[in-house]
Amino acid sequence: MASEKNAVALTGFFSSLFHNLPRLLLTNVLFALPFAVIFGIFFLINTITGINSMFIYFLTIIPLFPFYAGVTQVTSHMVRGEENVDVFSNFIGGIKENLLRFLIHGVVMYAAVFISYYSIVLYLGLGSKNGMFYVPLVICILIAIFFLFMFFYVPPMTVTFDIKMKDIYKNSALMTVGELKHNLFAVFGILILFLVCATVLMCSFTPVLLIIFTIVLALFIVPSILSFIINSAVYKNMYSMIVDRDSKSKTIDKKMENRRKGQFRDDEEPVAEDYSDLEIDESADGDEFIFYNGKMMKRSYLLKLKKEAEERKNAK
Repeated sequence: MASEKNAVALTGFFSSLFHNLPRLLLTNVLFALPFAVIFGIFFLINTITGINSMFIYFLTIIPLFPFYAGVTQVTSHMVRGEENVDVFSNFIGGIKENLLRFLIHGVVMYAAVFISYYSIVLYLGLGSKNGMFYVPLVICILIAIFFLFMFFYVPPMTVTFDIKMKDIYKNSALMTVGELKHNLFAVFGILILFLVCATVLMCSFTPVLLIIFTIVLALFIVPSILSFIINSAVYKNMYSMIVDRDSKSKTIDKKMENRRKGQFRDDEEPVAEDYSDLEIDESADGDEFIFYNGKMMKRSYLLKLKKEAEERKNAK
């Protein structure tokens, strides 16, 4: 049952990918100009100053990240199943509506990439001389993976919901652990994409062809397809969880407001939470933790709550 469901999901992914491929390529064209200009500026800075260091190239992330908001806006509409997505208006709208937030995300991501890269390089070098340094190396790699998974959620959550920055990072951190299966799906898709790109680059038999293929892939192929892969893996569950949590929060706020107006007594019997409409895959294997209503709960416990709620509803 689970394998059949995965096969259907995979078929749907490729169907949507090929259907939206012209729009994804157009999205890359819109992203290519700022990408080329910003990277070119930092390349010149690195060359002219003679620093010749990766941390200068990493700085490209900060001013470029607001333009990635446009890419995320477009691909999030696609994975929601919307037909004939207006690429230009969504791309520009995503940048205008999320400029400041994505600049902040860019700073956070730059710090994460900078620290992870240099820590891994440092401990890798030290580990070759003393095996004890492989322990902090593994820790650094795990932290880097944590940030990678977290940034699967930060961009789509920002362009989709009007919530506080601290909640974006808190929810993303929780889903990094709670949605591990979907995060691994995203990683698998990314690996396939980069294997395809590596194959193309290996087919370039001259330095000129290598440069041309690299530019074409970096500017016109990879960014939007990468975003599409990530959103296809994580967006649906992320959207459902945030909406469910927001709905519950509004219910609690409404109850507190009614109490302030004297419409409820403190000794009144509390209203049992209704889990009967909870959407959960009962056929899935395993008893993993699921992020629900701001908490991590086991699948078996949520199924039990749902069953009890349905029995209460049927008894009325």
